Parts: sequence; structure tokens; C-alpha cells
Amino acid sequence: MSRAPSTGRGARRRFVTAGLAAALTVSLAACAESERDAAGGGEGGTLTFGAAGAPNLFDPFYASDGETFRVTRQIMEGLVGFKPGTADVEPELATEWEHSPDGLDWTFTLREGVKFHDGTDFNAAAVCANFERWYHQTGAGQNQALSYYWIENFGGFADGQQPSLYESCEAPNPTTAIVHLTRATSKFPDLLGLPSFSMQSPTAMETYRANDVRAQGDSFVYPEYAKAHPTGTGPFTFTGYDQGNGTITLSRNEDYWGEKAKLDELIFRIIPDETVRKQELQAGSIDGYDFPNAADLQSLRDAGNNVMVRDPFNIMYLGITQKNNPALQDLRVRQALAYAVDRETLVQAALPDGAEVATQFYPDTVDGYAEDVQKYPHDPERARQLLAEAGHPDLTVNFYWPTEVTRPYMPDPQGIYNSLAEDLRAVGITVNPVSKPWNGGYIDDVDNARADLFLLGWTGDYNTPDNFIGTFFGTTTNRFHTASSPWGEDLAAQLRAADSEPDENRRNAMYQDINRRLLSEYLPAVPLSHSPPAIVVSPEVEGLVPSPLTAEEFASVSISG
Repeated sequence: MSRAPSTGRGARRRFVTAGLAAALTVSLAACAESERDAAGGGEGGTLTFGAAGAPNLFDPFYASDGETFRVTRQIMEGLVGFKPGTADVEPELATEWEHSPDGLDWTFTLREGVKFHDGTDFNAAAVCANFERWYHQTGAGQNQALSYYWIENFGGFADGQQPSLYESCEAPNPTTAIVHLTRATSKFPDLLGLPSFSMQSPTAMETYRANDVRAQGDSFVYPEYAKAHPTGTGPFTFTGYDQGNGTITLSRNEDYWGEKAKLDELIFRIIPDETVRKQELQAGSIDGYDFPNAADLQSLRDAGNNVMVRDPFNIMYLGITQKNNPALQDLRVRQALAYAVDRETLVQAALPDGAEVATQFYPDTVDGYAEDVQKYPHDPERARQLLAEAGHPDLTVNFYWPTEVTRPYMPDPQGIYNSLAEDLRAVGITVNPVSKPWNGGYIDDVDNARADLFLLGWTGDYNTPDNFIGTFFGTTTNRFHTASSPWGEDLAAQLRAADSEPDENRRNAMYQDINRRLLSEYLPAVPLSHSPPAIVVSPEVEGLVPSPLTAEEFASVSISG
């Protein structure tokens, strides 16, 4: 067995994905252990945080939304995690790991003395039980709307209908788990830090029938486990969800293996409207909230609140679906859309300070970023010319935008839609607006390629190119429906090859070439902006570390008064 080499980064990079060299892995483990054990917790009190939306469930494997993960992140942990305030991988339930020379066999040394909230031992058998549960999903459990992160990262399931990155898991002893992969990948083990791959109690999942999810019309019926009994190893335990009052209550885990949470209780209060969240903070009814409006940041600071602006690690894009509107299958039409939108004005007028115009589909802090991609400055005349050349001077599009949501990359969906729609109409495009609630049809329509144009984006889960453009375009039956273009499968194949390339320099060069072709030859969407989302807490709140992944953990937080 050989340990993986550390990942080098250019001087311009703000984030450094953790390498897997032995010395680094061991030192990280020692650091994590010492930080957790250095102090006790239990300052006490209750913190109420204003959540931007309601989670559908509390089983992170079946989730893909940030509000579910905001909750489950506090009660569950993965084999690896991310160092607070960074996108750097660090040990969590695994203290170290190593891989075979071909990158197919990964051996994890597990933390000892850890128990799930129900008293079940965390050990190698539990690790393998989780992997096998994910891999052996059937029926509705294989729906991309449920197993989104598994499909995007691991691919297929045990039925063999689609190839899978995962092959098997073995537990030679209680503190050693070996995960076997079918191919090498640049994203392993980083992807195990995703909330969807948190370790959950095999006992609780069996008792409360965690896999018993069923399709019902266009939605799903979730089992008792996902609604009321999520069971992890984290510093908080799940107390309950009062849907009538829109509150989710967590309690300190008194048997936590490391430093205990400082709070007695953590309450997430669901407040979809950003203005109402601000008013509730001003009234003292909540102690903090996420994604404050950029126009409110200074007034929030003036009132004594602590406004923390995260580094931008995201992308907002104008999505283009080629499935239903044949005109959008013409590259010239897609380029016309790119020239039509005024991204500079959009960034200045609708996004917070520090936002940047995006030239490609991930920020320059990620490997494979190409400085020499084709640019699309605002040029209405060029847009009209391309539409005429393509034979679509009177193009009509259905433009979808979401309601009842605020996203890190999209703080004001309606305002952003209005700005872009005005730009499109200015070059002769007829825009039919379609607005739906985020969890009330919007995501379902977008994921099923029903929109011509749509607003969406992505906050990076971990620091690899594959997590961005591999997630977007790694299959041809994606929300952009690149299967409608002759280059769709070629792009997917290029992405698979780059992800599987073990040599870092060659891999980076491959991603740079893909980024150039994405902008000049393919243009399946139009990159718009990278935005630094803020999070705000009252003056009484201390210890919250803002995360570029918008993955804050509340165990370190205390509240006075």
C-alpha cells in the first residue's frame, strides 16, 4: 500500500485540498484530536437560527438541499470532514487513510470509542453497512431526486444497470475499513465529506426502515427514520421537528466522543423570507440567519451584528436546456444568449460586494482553471447578428426562475431574473416567465429538462474540478440535456478521463482544455458570477466560523445574555 501524494496548488489559490501523505494525515489527526479534547463544552443556553427553507427530511443520503444538510451536519459525521473555515479535507471518524498504488483500494483507520446516538458502536462493520445501504438502493431509492449525490459521485447501483465507482467494502477488524473502487478518481476520499455520505446508525436505520421510501405521484413518501429518527455520531442529537411552528430542535450530545457542544439546544426556525429573517433578528427572536441581502449588510453591522462574508466558492449560471427547444441546439443561439446578458451590470447591481463576473464554471481557486477561455462581453449587436445567422431572430424561450428561496450564489432570484430577461428582450428574444417554488416544482422541472432557460448555480462541496463541471456535464441526460448535441457524450467522456487521470499535471491540463472547449465549442450554459455569501449573527453569538462551503458547524458556538 502507498499513501497518496499531496495535492499542489498555484500561488493564487485560496483553498488547498488536503493531501494524503502519511505525515500530513497523521498530523491532521493529532491536531483534530487535540482541538476536540482541549476544552470541555457546555456553556449552555439556546441559539435560534433563521433557516431559509424547510428540509424535506433528515436522512442526508436522500437529500440534496442545503437546509437539510444544515441540520444533519450537526448530528452526523463522515469518515472525513472539512477543516472549519476552509475547503481542506481533515480526519473525522477516520483518523488516517491510505490507498493502493492504482488508487482502487482505500484503507481507513477508524476512531475508537465512538458510539452512535442510540448507543450502537461505530466501527468498520458500521462503515460497510452504510456503503452497502447506499449501493443496494432499489426502486424509488434509485431516483436521482433522492440518491442525487450517490449518482453524481458513485454512479450506478448493485443492479448493474449503470457502472458504479463503488465495488465493495470489507471490515477485517473493528478499526479498519477497506473500500474498493472500480477506477481511480481525483475526488476520493474528499467526496466522503459530503453530508449525504455521513455515517448513520445501522441499528436505527433497520429499526425505523430507513430504506422504505416510496414514490407517490411527483413526490415521495419517506420512512419514519427520515422524518423522526436520524441517528449519527455528532455533537448534537435530533430532538424533534415541529412543522406547525416551523422549528427543528437539536440537543447537545452529552456522550460525544470529542469536545462537547457549548450550547444546550440549537433551534432552526424556518423563515423563507429574507426580510422577515432580518426583522426577527432585529427583534431578538432569532440569533442569526444566512444569506442576508447585500443591501442590508451595512445596516446590520451598524446595529452591532456580526456580519461574516465567506470567500466565494460557487457559480451562478444561466442554464440552457436543449431538449425541448430545437433552436437552443444551435451553438450560435447559445452564444447569442451569452452576448446578450450584461453580467457586469448584474454583478454590480444585484450581488454583494466582492462578487465577480464568471468566465467559466468554477472559481479560479480550483485546479484546471484556464485563463484563456473564450469571453463573452455584453454585446447586444453581436447577439442579434448570431440569432439572425442561426435563423432565429424571433427566438422565444420559457425562462424559469425560483420563488421561496435564497441561495448563496443567488440572493435575489426575482431581481436577477428581471435583469437577465430585460437583456434578452433587448435583443429581440421573447421571454415567457415561469416561476415556481424551489421545493414546489422548480427543481423537479429543471432536473427533468423542462425549462428552456433557468437560473441555478452550485456551491462547491469539495475542491476538485469534477465536483463542478463533472457534476454538471458528466452525463448526457443532465438538466442541460447535452444528449441533444453531438458533442454531449464526448464531453462526458472527457470529464471521466480527466477525473481518472492519476498524474496531477496531466489532469490539470486536461481540465484546462475541457474548460476552453466548454466556452468556445459547447456552451451548454452561460456562467454568470461568483458571489461571496454572508452569514449574520447577533453580538451575543461567539465562535461561529464561516465556511466557503456554506457548511457551518455550531458545536463551537456559544451565546451570552
